[in-house]
Amino acid sequence: MAQALRPNTAGSLLATDGKRRPLQDTLLWVTAVLGVTAFVTAMFDSLHLISSWTGLVGILTGAYGQWISETTRARFALVMGLGASAIGFFLGMAHGGLFGGL
Repeated sequence: MAQALRPNTAGSLLATDGKRRPLQDTLLWVTAVLGVTAFVTAMFDSLHLISSWTGLVGILTGAYGQWISETTRARFALVMGLGASAIGFFLGMAHGGLFGGL
């Protein structure tokens, strides 16, 4: 049971096996930032271009991050970012779409 008391000093916060994964971490943070941006801007009708485009890019980066992800913590955070991106994308599409309602 001594292994339960050892701290995880190597790797990142999201890597449970101690290995560094800079690409997965970068995709996670990009997805999270795009998701928050899409979600917040979707609350305003006039910002539908920003919310729909950031939501779409967030969905794509989150999907690729899910595909190459190897740890459960990273997958969980990616799903949170994907959900926020999807909500922002769908509300942005409902308010006017990707091209301003042409």
